[in-house]
Amino acid sequence: IAELMLADMAKINSSNANAQGVEPLYMMTDVDKAMGLWQGLDYHTTKDFGDFKLEIFDAGHILGSAMYKFIFPSGKSFLFTGDLGNSPSPLLRDHDKVSGLDYLLMDSVYGDRNHEDKAERDRKFKEIVLDTATHGRTLLIPVFSLERTQVLLYELNELFESKQVPQIPVFLDSPLAIHVTAVYERITAEYKKSVQDDIKGGDDIFVFPKLRSITESRESHEIVNIKGPKIIMAGSGMSTAGRIVGHEEIYLPDPNAILLFVGYQAPGTLGRLISEGAKEVMIKNTKIKVNAEIVQIDGYSAHADSNALVEFVSTTKDTLKNVFVTMGEPKSSIFLAQRLKDELGVKAILPERGKSYELDL
Repeated sequence: IAELMLADMAKINSSNANAQGVEPLYMMTDVDKAMGLWQGLDYHTTKDFGDFKLEIFDAGHILGSAMYKFIFPSGKSFLFTGDLGNSPSPLLRDHDKVSGLDYLLMDSVYGDRNHEDKAERDRKFKEIVLDTATHGRTLLIPVFSLERTQVLLYELNELFESKQVPQIPVFLDSPLAIHVTAVYERITAEYKKSVQDDIKGGDDIFVFPKLRSITESRESHEIVNIKGPKIIMAGSGMSTAGRIVGHEEIYLPDPNAILLFVGYQAPGTLGRLISEGAKEVMIKNTKIKVNAEIVQIDGYSAHADSNALVEFVSTTKDTLKNVFVTMGEPKSSIFLAQRLKDELGVKAILPERGKSYELDL
């Protein structure tokens, strides 16, 4: 997965750098060198680096995501969560709980809000797919190639197999998502038990009869000619680039189309503008009317919500000297830091850019 994502970003770097007349941040030659140095570590194992030891925990965010605990000769420790997963996930095991920490640097993307109940999330998704199928609509879903795509394929497979909704064409219009899904199909030991049981029972969890994977851009342009109800899943997840933007250019003016957001939309992105109710947007220097139905389901986020983040810290609150709250919009990070202080009595701060913090390790 790392090689796929780094290679994809290298192409974007090169394209953007050429357009701006600057050197790219890194290129494919750098990716090749990095992968040549790559080492894999299992969860719950420790590697000794001399000045410190590194212990790996399951973050439950994406396939293979990890939290890193640095253990120093004094016995004191510092955990970096990275993106903490929204457990329970449809596919993955729950993220690990870690206690006895001295310092913690953590995710706060959803630090100021909670996801809808998972039963409500499933109900909404089923209703949208059913509406699409029974009323001949086009459902556009901007997806992240990694994790969100695979979760939605799994959910669609469940709906179609159980006959809760009629089978309709589904187009996975993202070469990167197709490659990542192939990895998910091979690496099944990291799934939670119920999903592993499905696979052992013969279920191909990401494949169903009317799924079509689109690799060529020519095929992508031809999807519009397919009449009747259909679902188009394409990147990018925030509508900043990729093939979803071309589909939005076509279908946003159509009141019979549905645009479904299933993840966080960062400020300044096209997805954020549309999700906040813009009636007109610019796509490829053209003004596009937004007449399509716009729906958001936050429950499919791969990030833990505010309550889950607080609960994660609660398991180690008695030993913590400080929590550094990062990776969210400022309002989310500040809100979470205050919750941690008020509810758990731990010291929590939003670190300032350029400022140094001295740790007692």
